[in-house]
Amino acid sequence: MSAAPGHPSNGPNAGSAPKAPEAPAADASPEARTAKPSSADWARMPERSNMVALKVACWIALTCGRPISRLVLHPVCLYFLLFSPGPRKNIKRYLFRAIGPKAGWADGYKLLHAFASTVLDRIYFLRGRMDLFDVEVRGAVPVEAEAASGRGAFLIGAHVGSFEAMGACKSQSPRPENLRIAMLMYPDNARQINAALDAIALPGLRPHIVALGRPHSMLALRDWLDTGGLAGLLADRTLPGSEDAGQQRGNSIQIDFLGHPAVFNDGPFRLAALLRRKVFFMAGLYVGGARYDVLFEPLADLSERISDPAERERRIRAALESYVARLEALCRAYPYNWFNFHDYWLEDA
Repeated sequence: MSAAPGHPSNGPNAGSAPKAPEAPAADASPEARTAKPSSADWARMPERSNMVALKVACWIALTCGRPISRLVLHPVCLYFLLFSPGPRKNIKRYLFRAIGPKAGWADGYKLLHAFASTVLDRIYFLRGRMDLFDVEVRGAVPVEAEAASGRGAFLIGAHVGSFEAMGACKSQSPRPENLRIAMLMYPDNARQINAALDAIALPGLRPHIVALGRPHSMLALRDWLDTGGLAGLLADRTLPGSEDAGQQRGNSIQIDFLGHPAVFNDGPFRLAALLRRKVFFMAGLYVGGARYDVLFEPLADLSERISDPAERERRIRAALESYVARLEALCRAYPYNWFNFHDYWLEDA
């Protein structure tokens, strides 16, 4: 619809593993120290969004309504399926791993259509039109309890489905004031689409932003958590330049994902351990039509102070592995919801 598959954006950020400048990493395993996080190439790809097209798309969505606007998605998806050979190749690789060798052109189209649908629906979510959707929320009670306690928590997701769909949690919560979410984001990716969405969002419907790699961002994050805020980030991408030891204290680690090694970064969990918070998995899954499933699941409890460096490293590694396992299960159960259209497994390196 607006963000082209060559450079997808999902949620307020085209998210990435955050820098954790104060987190200890001296005890990292040799495997962690030697992994090559070249999957950061997604951040070097030029944004293919066009501001005029974005404004036209927003106008159509708000003027003509969702049923008419969805008709526009078909030619857009068909165009990118036919004329974006790079993303098409990577979509095929992913689908082969998620649903097997029977995956074909129809599956690629379904994935692109799901992506375009979530981008379109972001407009309505940001305008507060929850009445247009059937959203089922599961597992939010422990998250709300952690927020109500005043400690806050980390919500770690992926480029899966729609982050904005999680706004339904507020509309269904008896205490919506507890669900204050700040997104940790890599701000230089997909600026045009985020600017367009910022322009149409109603006050209070865009999450608070903590930009990664900025002065005082760690202090801002800590203060946000200490007031019971929730910190959300998408952890299925690594940052460019993370192969340089001085730029990122998180470790890039190869872990089997959908049957083949892929690079993941433990920075989000190292950050949670540093700030001593619980971690929950989050996803807003698009299941077709006007239906979304929003789920939260406990992922790791890193709120305890750990004096033994080896034990701290073990828990961080276990949290990362649990995250990858949960993401893999989600990709198999909802294969058309994972929106990473770059060379994720580094097969073209």
